[in-house]
Amino acid sequence: MTTQIEEVEIGIEQARAMVSKAAALDNLFSNKDFKSVIREGYLKEEAVRLVLLKADPGASSEEMQDNIAGGIIAIGHFNQYLRTVQALGSMAAKSLGEYEDLRTELLDEGE
Repeated sequence: MTTQIEEVEIGIEQARAMVSKAAALDNLFSNKDFKSVIREGYLKEEAVRLVLLKADPGASSEEMQDNIAGGIIAIGHFNQYLRTVQALGSMAAKSLGEYEDLRTELLDEGE
């Protein structure tokens, strides 16, 4: 059976991991190569290319349309993943202070 202090320690550890992951993503976002290849190249230019290709008469077969749609969906999922990492990191940063305050309280109470 875990004690309340152990649960708080686990929360702190998990929050720190999420904050660290979001910080790593922020580092990537500031990297010019990541911006060029991923943010501009994949998330924008490739998305536009696929959307335009979707209406191209030369890509009207069912297989081509399925592949194009899959590519568009993949870009959306990847972008959502990046946004989720940022959001979770932001929420974890806020909760980290609360966890640490709670841990201090519990230690002062002799838990």
